[in-house]
Amino acid sequence: MPLPVAPVAPATPSTLALPAPLGAASGDGVILDMREAFRRGDKARLTALLPLARGHALEPWAAYWELKARLEEASPLEVQDFLARHAGTYQEDRLRNDWLLLAGKRRDWASFSAEYPRFRMRDDREVRCYAAAADIAAGKQPGKEAAAQVRRDWFAQRELDDGCLYAAGLLHQAGVLPYQELWKKARLALEANRPTLARAAVALDAPQAAPDVAAIQQSPIRYLTGRAGAATHKSQELVVLALIKLATQNADQAAQQLDSKWSALLNPDDRSWAWGVIGKWSALALSDQANGYFAKVTRDADLSDDLLAWKARAALRAGDWRSVQRAVDAMQDASADDGAWVYWRARAQLAQARGDTDRAAPRAALERLAASAGSSGFYEKLAREELGQPLVPPPPPAPLTAEERESARRHIGLNRALLAIALGLRGDGVREWNYWTNLHVPGGMGDRELLAAADFACARQVWDRCINASERTKSFMDFGQRFPTPHRDAVVRQSQAIGLDPAYVYGLIRQESRFVTDARSGAGASGLMQVMPATARWTARKIGLDGFVPSMINDRDTNILIGTNYLKLALDDFQGSMPMAAAAYNAGPGRPRNWRNGPVLEGAIWAENIPFNETRDYVKKVLSNTTDYAGLFSGRAQSLKSRLGSVGPLAPGEADLSRDLP
Repeated sequence: MPLPVAPVAPATPSTLALPAPLGAASGDGVILDMREAFRRGDKARLTALLPLARGHALEPWAAYWELKARLEEASPLEVQDFLARHAGTYQEDRLRNDWLLLAGKRRDWASFSAEYPRFRMRDDREVRCYAAAADIAAGKQPGKEAAAQVRRDWFAQRELDDGCLYAAGLLHQAGVLPYQELWKKARLALEANRPTLARAAVALDAPQAAPDVAAIQQSPIRYLTGRAGAATHKSQELVVLALIKLATQNADQAAQQLDSKWSALLNPDDRSWAWGVIGKWSALALSDQANGYFAKVTRDADLSDDLLAWKARAALRAGDWRSVQRAVDAMQDASADDGAWVYWRARAQLAQARGDTDRAAPRAALERLAASAGSSGFYEKLAREELGQPLVPPPPPAPLTAEERESARRHIGLNRALLAIALGLRGDGVREWNYWTNLHVPGGMGDRELLAAADFACARQVWDRCINASERTKSFMDFGQRFPTPHRDAVVRQSQAIGLDPAYVYGLIRQESRFVTDARSGAGASGLMQVMPATARWTARKIGLDGFVPSMINDRDTNILIGTNYLKLALDDFQGSMPMAAAAYNAGPGRPRNWRNGPVLEGAIWAENIPFNETRDYVKKVLSNTTDYAGLFSGRAQSLKSRLGSVGPLAPGEADLSRDLP
């Protein structure tokens, strides 16, 4: 049954009144009890407590939890009443998102189509896929644009979902999503070890092939050696899937299979993809064979941007600048415009230049990257150093006016977000904050609004939201907001006491916890410096901290004491290499100990070749942060390149001190 449609104008923060919060004993306790009941799925408790939350500033959250918990059995009138009662709030659009997902799952296209135009966030990929399906159900002929959007959303989904799979199937039946795209999704899924997702994608084109996909997942080498040929497109695709799966287990064995048997039986684009995946997994193992495997790709345009990125990394590691440039040139526009590939393409062109004429275009590209007004990340800094420009903090923006500050402080949504965070409902508060700064209107807040929102969060010492809002400004940077220094006395005192650069410590803390003192990772790391219990115990013994128990890492000063000492031990044991010590802090010392083997590389190339996406991003951000904090502390120009240094194997006979690190 469709939702009754009523003309509800979205409210704006200025038209809403923030109810005065009830006393902590009566009001805040009710809210916390309701959040716990929502976590447990206790519908009866939520319904019983909801009347007690009336009038609380977080009442929209309480009402959302109560209705969300029973949404599948709620009537359309109840949903519409909630949307009208909380019009203009994040919770209204959050529930609309949930309702649209439910309507799509039920194939209730009338309800979906009536409510979708009011969906403000438009950030849910599955909802966008359902929107394409709803158009087809309404008799609209799907076009290339709809197919491209579904493809982007479906390819971005890491888990099996109903909406994008269903929309992809409809578009395939309509003839606008060719079978090659279905198999490409299966390739990506199997490489990511998501066999259920791979089988679902294959089933849209060849449902009878499910046993083959299962056999490939179980033993790709057995599947390959048991087949005689690949005559049809389906059999060729299955062979490619088997080669991909084998490459994730043993890239050299997959290369031998492709070279000895399958290369002549596959068409050129499938063969290129297979060599690309083999090259990628060889590059992930930091093998010297990787660049050679990529050289067997006959047409770079047949590869995905992810494979091209790994081709570029392998070529960087091999010093093959020509291949670096070719890989970046073949990327799609969005990837090629990424700062990393703008920088490395320019470096590749400069390395091959024979005169000033050849250097003009890459220097212009570096100048555009260096001139970014709203960003000063890892590659922007490297571009500036390549051009001989000093790394200094940019001039601050014009000060906020009293009106701008007051507008942020009276903003209902920002207030509700910070109140939720203050009550310990960080996840809910962060989502609401991000909605108002990023999603409430297309493109999010303007730069001056973001500056004021960041100022508001900083004043409340909610540092992660301060940084988050400030980082979104595009036309200027406020370094004081982006790189705050809470707990400065404690951090600087402890860092200096053990001979550690406070800028390095702040650069790491900013990346680890964004200064959230009660931060806790899924792996169990705690506090400002995200210290693991086992690491804390080892470090405490190492520095002679008597009476230490793991619960002490939740104390701010103890967390700083343990974290800084471990970082200093890692830095010393890795011969003062800041990128290697940062990698050890994030991924454990054993991995960078292995990653250093091979050729001696400039630090930026070594960092770009780190096999773990998280650690690669982490090292680059920690070193970039460190450079910014050093500039703020000293007031002098800094160098990121000098901090990166070079990375390579230990000299013959040199002891590996890092062996003792846990």
